[in-house]
Amino acid sequence: MHSQINFGYGWQFIYGYLIVTALFLPLFLLAWSRGWSKLWTAIFGALAVWSLAAFLAVRFKMDFNGRLTLPTESFLVSGSGKILDIGAGTGRSTLMVLEARPHTSVVALDSFSEQYVEHFGTAGNGGEALMQNMAAAGVESRASVVTADMRQLPFEPGTFDGIVSAYTFEHLGRRGIRKSLDEASRVLKPQGEFLMMVLAKDAWLTLVWGPVALHGRLPAKTDWEGWLRDTGFAVVESGTRPASFYFLARKP
Repeated sequence: MHSQINFGYGWQFIYGYLIVTALFLPLFLLAWSRGWSKLWTAIFGALAVWSLAAFLAVRFKMDFNGRLTLPTESFLVSGSGKILDIGAGTGRSTLMVLEARPHTSVVALDSFSEQYVEHFGTAGNGGEALMQNMAAAGVESRASVVTADMRQLPFEPGTFDGIVSAYTFEHLGRRGIRKSLDEASRVLKPQGEFLMMVLAKDAWLTLVWGPVALHGRLPAKTDWEGWLRDTGFAVVESGTRPASFYFLARKP
């Protein structure tokens, strides 16, 4: 079934680095063999090594098109309940929960906006690509799709036993993050759990992004913990994965 699942990350996200390798590795070998400027030889060599290392990291360590696994077994240890996946994309985090907790059902929510189409290339499909992945994994009967803005969730207070979100909140501005956290708290039942995974600027992300990583700023671990606590969540566990932070929080 794994071969039928497509999370929508195009070849350029994974294999695009090899184009850089194919360009600069021959230039490095040519410069080295012919005794060109040491500066240019070093630049060509550095770009060839970086691009090859970045490809290996994306393909085998981060595995964008592979299944996600729960970063902590402490999430929803009861194994059952109604879960909301905020910013579900093409279903990696939805499938993660459905496979790890076989007695749950998941509402997968995304805006399916132009940004979604630019990222996943599924114009006109909306949640169809997500449900195709759930069908390929044999879990479609426990999944449903809702199109909505995560900053204004279309659910009654206390609807869900748990919430999961993977690599979504960091794409919002700080005001959007706070608004979305308020909404997450509103629709979660008392004692409900919130598992959030976000990008972190660590050695892995710096390797993959290269010079781009030197610009801009992702929120620090303490920022996320502070925002969760300000919203009223109790952070019961936090940790790291390659290029990621995860937080397990509980609503009082």
